Amino acid sequence: MSHWINWFLPLGLAIFVSILFAMEIGRRSGIHVRKQDPEGATSGTGPVDGAIFGLMGLLIAFTFSGAASRFDARRQLIVDEANKVDTAYLRITLLPGHVQPILQEAFRQYVDARLAIYRKLPDLAAATAELNRANKLQQEIWAGAVAGCQEAGSPAVMTLVLGSMNEMINVANTRTEGSQMHPPLVIPVMLVVLVLACSLLAGNLMAASKMRNWVHILGFAIMLSVTVLIILDIEYPRIGAIRIDAWDRALIQVRANMR
Repeated sequence: MSHWINWFLPLGLAIFVSILFAMEIGRRSGIHVRKQDPEGATSGTGPVDGAIFGLMGLLIAFTFSGAASRFDARRQLIVDEANKVDTAYLRITLLPGHVQPILQEAFRQYVDARLAIYRKLPDLAAATAELNRANKLQQEIWAGAVAGCQEAGSPAVMTLVLGSMNEMINVANTRTEGSQMHPPLVIPVMLVVLVLACSLLAGNLMAASKMRNWVHILGFAIMLSVTVLIILDIEYPRIGAIRIDAWDRALIQVRANMR
């Protein structure tokens, strides 16, 4: 929660204030134009307003859908990795007896490192150190498994053990890369620009009233700033309030079963 306070709350407040500022500029501009041309101030502006507001709604829908899809994919990858690790660990029992304890201990350290990677976020330096440790343990596990399979001398054992090890490594790499997949920076920047542009237009439309309608002004600003904030929160589920940490329980349970 501290990360949310440090990162997302200031960002949300900045967006909220920027929306209010843009609406005020739009309102004052609208008042000025209406004084100069009372009858034609809003003539022909409807299609422009509709197009820009429609574009903002479309971009919000696409960015929210993309963030939610990536959130679900990351949850699924955690479960997949837990299943692959559990299977690979169980198949160690097919190897010669003296090899098993060494590989089992390496597996325990490996799962600890994999869990630590995501617990260290958003400290990228610490997370990278744990990732390097996990990758080194991957190599040790693979080398030990290959040696054990060669000693066992059974093609079936080699297929089962090395196949499960390979799947475990592949899903770990997929999950690592997937955690770094985000939309290009231009998309959230464009979303914020469109939000501010629509705020400017909304303020301009409100210039027809002599009094500020604070219900509409605050409602518009709050809803848009909260929407943008939620999209960013879902996009970075290891930093904000909407977190994916609870799904680590699948891998934590696998680690607990490694006795």
